[in-house]
Parts: sequence; C-alpha cells; structure tokens
Amino acid sequence: MKKNEKNRLVFFNGKFVPEKDAKLSIYDSALMFGDMVFEMTRSFNKKQFLLDEHVDRLLSGLKILRIKIKYSKNDLIKICKKVVEANEKTMSKNDEHRLMIDVSRGLLGIYENTQDAHIGSNVIIADFPLKWTVRGMSKLFSQGINAVITSQRAIPPMYMDPKIKNRSRMFYLNANIEASLFKGKNNWAMLLDSNGFLAEGTGNNIFIIKNGNVFTPKGVHALRGITRNYVIKLCKELKLPIYETDIEPFDVYNADEAFVTATPFCMLPVVSLNSIKIGSGKRGKLFNKILKYWSEKVDVDIEKQIKSWETKSQTKKLSPYKFR
Repeated sequence: MKKNEKNRLVFFNGKFVPEKDAKLSIYDSALMFGDMVFEMTRSFNKKQFLLDEHVDRLLSGLKILRIKIKYSKNDLIKICKKVVEANEKTMSKNDEHRLMIDVSRGLLGIYENTQDAHIGSNVIIADFPLKWTVRGMSKLFSQGINAVITSQRAIPPMYMDPKIKNRSRMFYLNANIEASLFKGKNNWAMLLDSNGFLAEGTGNNIFIIKNGNVFTPKGVHALRGITRNYVIKLCKELKLPIYETDIEPFDVYNADEAFVTATPFCMLPVVSLNSIKIGSGKRGKLFNKILKYWSEKVDVDIEKQIKSWETKSQTKKLSPYKFR
C-alpha cells in the first residue's frame, strides 16, 4: 500500500473516519442476514458517472426493504462528492474513483444493549481506486470471456427481487466457484432463471447480437444494471435495434456476437458459451462500435485505460471472478 493510500477516509454515519476505523458491529443485520443495500459507482476523468441513477436504485431498494435513513437523494449525492474530494489526494493521477455505498438496517433488536452500539441504520460510503476492481481484466478485451452456465440458478423474484441490489448474494458466489472449476480460461458464470432462460451473470448483464439486432434478457429475473440501461440507450442512439426478450442458451450458441456489461469494466466480449464458439469466436464489429461510441461520449478510451493499469504484479493476483 502506498503512503497516501493509508489516508483514505470513509463517510460513516455522518462522520469522516479513517478507513481502518470504519467498522460495523458483529451483531449488525448485514452480517447476520446479508441485510444491506448497496451501490458501486465509477468515474471517468475523476467525475462520477451516472451517480443519480445509482442513488435512485439504492433508494428504491431501501424503500422496498423498509430500511430507513435520514438522508435524501440530494444529501447522498453531496456526500458522495465530498467523499471523492476527501480522497482525491490518495489517488494517483490516472486513477478513477470507485465509490462503495453501503446501507444496513443496523443492529438486531436483541443486541441493542451491546457496548457503544449505534442504534439505527448504517450509511457507509467508501472510495478506492477503480483499478482494484478491474485487476486482471485487460486481457479479456482481446481474449474474450467463456460464459459458463452453472447449476446454480438465479433466485426467483418471488423469493428475493433481484432488482434490489443487496448483499445477500451467496448464490452469486456459488456460481462463481463452480465456473472457476470449469476447464480452460476466462470462465465467468452465467445464471439461468427457473424457466431455463438466461438471467444474468454474477454482477453483470448479457447481450447477444444476431443479424445486426441486439438482444438482452428481460429485467425480471436479473438486476437491471445501470450499465445495462446505458448500453440500451447507446444502441438506440446508434440506431441499432435493441430488444428485451427471453433468451435461451440455443440463441447464444447461434448468435453472431455476445458481450457482458457492468459498471467497472463497462463492456467485455463473450466469445464462447460452455466452450462452444459464439460466431467467429472473436470480439465482434458491433461490440467495437458500441465501445468506441461510449469512449467518445466520456472522453476516455475505456479499453486503453484499463490496460494502462495492468502490471505484472497485478496479473498474478486473484480477480473478483477467480478463486483458489
């Protein structure tokens, strides 16, 4: 850890505290039940991207789960900007800010008498370099991902609405572990819904392209990603026909191209499904067109930026999508 990185500050229930001091109680409902709503953002040229949309989704999840906080949307946006300002000095010149906004319900009632207990919900906003999240991913822009359909299915909305971004995500972890055991390289988990249609990846949304048309699963059994919505918008601006529909594995096998989207890396090509080539088995023309257009809109070469963060030491470390 670089010297400046030790000085990162976290917004923790109304105060800015050193990162090492931002700690939840062992009796918090987030630890007990995964009872926490969260968002993770990114910046382009140090400016937060689609922050309004992230905060809107956070507040929607809190409303549905009946977690009360004292901050309005405008309050949260102002706090996020203050967190970025407070931590800019800890960042390298070419770093981007990755905000992590966590809100837990707080202590379970039976533990409210514990020593120095904070009563009520917890609002925590941390900031760290985006390059941590995309570590080891630069090669995927050229090599592409092999999507692996796992035995682990998406959780049906009748049990937990996937449109609420929450920390109760053991099913994601199970799928990631299973995909990591698949032969070959660059294996990422892909979840089916209870009807056998594609739902989502573990923290990403999938798109396929066939005959110039772009398709993505309906936002029923999946998190409606902020980046997913933005790519739909980009496709419309580029006059690319875009459809939200049911997608079977058969459709993916016979697509011309495929890609996944998520906030940290924006877009990555999917070149095979269960090791069966999609189209040419290489990154496609329409993927390139959409990524280029996005890069122009934010004045950042997205692929080049992620590749610039890669070092030999980083490639040896585990990524969020790889397990021992």
